[in-house]
Amino acid sequence: MTNRSPKRLQKTTAIQTAQNYSSSYASDKILDKYITSIRAMNKATAYEYYFRLMTYQNFIASDYKTTVDDLIIGIKEGHEDPYDILSNYIVYLQNSCKISPSTLKARVITAKNFLEYYDVDISPRKFKLKVKIPKVIRKSKEALSKEDIIDILNACSDIRLKTYVMLLAATGFRAVEALSIRIKDLHLETQPAKMFIRGEYTKTKTDRHVFLTEEIIIQLTEWLEYKYRSRRVCYKNNQTDGKTITEYRTPERNDNDLVFAVYQDRENPVPKMIYYDLSKSFAKTLDRMGKGTREDGNERRRQITLHSFRRFVKTTISDLGYSDFSEYFIGHSGSTYWTKKESEKAELFRKIEPYLTFLDIASLEAMGADIDTKLTEKEKEIQMLRQRDQMKDEALTQLSDRLEEVMEKVRGLESKQN
Repeated sequence: MTNRSPKRLQKTTAIQTAQNYSSSYASDKILDKYITSIRAMNKATAYEYYFRLMTYQNFIASDYKTTVDDLIIGIKEGHEDPYDILSNYIVYLQNSCKISPSTLKARVITAKNFLEYYDVDISPRKFKLKVKIPKVIRKSKEALSKEDIIDILNACSDIRLKTYVMLLAATGFRAVEALSIRIKDLHLETQPAKMFIRGEYTKTKTDRHVFLTEEIIIQLTEWLEYKYRSRRVCYKNNQTDGKTITEYRTPERNDNDLVFAVYQDRENPVPKMIYYDLSKSFAKTLDRMGKGTREDGNERRRQITLHSFRRFVKTTISDLGYSDFSEYFIGHSGSTYWTKKESEKAELFRKIEPYLTFLDIASLEAMGADIDTKLTEKEKEIQMLRQRDQMKDEALTQLSDRLEEVMEKVRGLESKQN
């Protein structure tokens, strides 16, 4: 699985260039130093901060005709006001960038943190008074229904996309968490089956195991069999006068391969790039179904996203009365279930598994039949208990009548003796 087309090679080269961004920053050394310090904490955060500060650097060059280094010197010498600079930065972003209020706020806060890193004193109180950031509008977002998810799964024409969407809907993974899974992270033989998530790809930076439904086990197995199937390859051999040669090849399966990666870069895998590919396919699927409606006021974002499945899992488990377990299941910190026994968590997962199963009709019918059988048995037990209670009531009534008769006889004997 290492053969690549020219387009794939170009894409891979672009990815590698992006990953080596630390050697190609702008000339401002002061910016270099800050990004390097952030990169020591988290590479992904440093990558995001780099692009945010590039916008800030462009603003400084455009509005102040200077560099970031010289501007900070000017602030420290009292020639520039940091609050005016940040206020002007907000105006610049509003006029030159089509971004949401939340994105604008993140970029301004990043610029503020950057200035503070270089000992520019910014008072929280003065910042709040002088720098007016547009308020973030909180829009209500409903979780998907189970019927919606079934429709989306049935509309997926690609087995890889279908497996990915089903995994998100059955586990509540964040989008990139699911793409970071390697083959050796799958433990499909355990009961129940589990999947290991590496902490470096989670938001909380904590390793964890997630239980898998029987349905997603089957789907993952089918996807891996398809991925590593033997396939016919045709190519021209220049050594044989350009004749077309046809042969069958079977990709080599490696435990370190990412489950959803098609073109493997085993030395430096990038789950984020797989996300870009699958998110485009998912968007096309929604548009084909007629479910690709955009959000009001934000035409760049659809109402249904890959994150919608995470909300579905959280809501579904919470509605069953297991709110604390839902926090643990989707990877939030603070849940008491992080310290509970594995057997206890597995038992609870079995109870919610039918509600995270979508296309396995036979399994759902079997579970439904099992539930009906149990309900019938319970009804019989209740009926028997009612009959027993009725018999006890009748026996107590008879005993009470006999006791009354005995008491009458005792009173009769007492009256004769007197």
